[in-house]
Amino acid sequence: MSSKRINPTILVIIMLGIGLQITFAHSVSTNIVVIFVTCLYLCYCKASGKLLIMTSLYAFPLALGSWWSFIMFGTGDVWHTAWIYASRVYAYLYLGAIVTLTVSVKNILLSLSLHLKLSSTFVYGLLASFNLLGRIKHQYKTIRYSAMMRGTTYHFWNPSLYLRIIIVALNWSQDLAEAMTSQGFTEGAARTLTYKDNLPKWQWGLATLLILLYFIFSFLVRPW
Repeated sequence: MSSKRINPTILVIIMLGIGLQITFAHSVSTNIVVIFVTCLYLCYCKASGKLLIMTSLYAFPLALGSWWSFIMFGTGDVWHTAWIYASRVYAYLYLGAIVTLTVSVKNILLSLSLHLKLSSTFVYGLLASFNLLGRIKHQYKTIRYSAMMRGTTYHFWNPSLYLRIIIVALNWSQDLAEAMTSQGFTEGAARTLTYKDNLPKWQWGLATLLILLYFIFSFLVRPW
């Protein structure tokens, strides 16, 4: 982890602290500021521009639908309300992106375990689950191909397809538990940490400052 980047734990705190306030804030201006600042950080971290553009396009129908529904069926200042909810979609999107597009899942979980004392059982269980995603995708294709050989076509909306995947995953869960035990993992036992994650004190201050600034401008100043 580059020392010039914000620590994953701080990013999660910022995302949750500001994201929760966005739910209750009624300011288009602060939503735009959140979008702008998070985009600057994503550019600084050289996040995948293609992935960011694709997710922005996927979110556009949601933003447009929210905007249009308030224009057509809202009451009061419908234009203000419409832009609040439309901009809120992208504020949430880019807040999540500063975590998911700049830090790996492994580093996020291990950082939270180290600095916020997240349960090691929960952390390593999630890591194991994410590491199984590749096998699940392979199993998905295998089940579909085997069904096609029997003259049956499983579409992605077919519940029978997912039932078979769940059954396979349940079998894997027992194997996974045995593998973790064989590697020396014991629930609740003390563990030797080899993961190093520097968290400067000023970053705690940065998170507090950003959350407080958002609160002041959204709920006290209350710009348009």
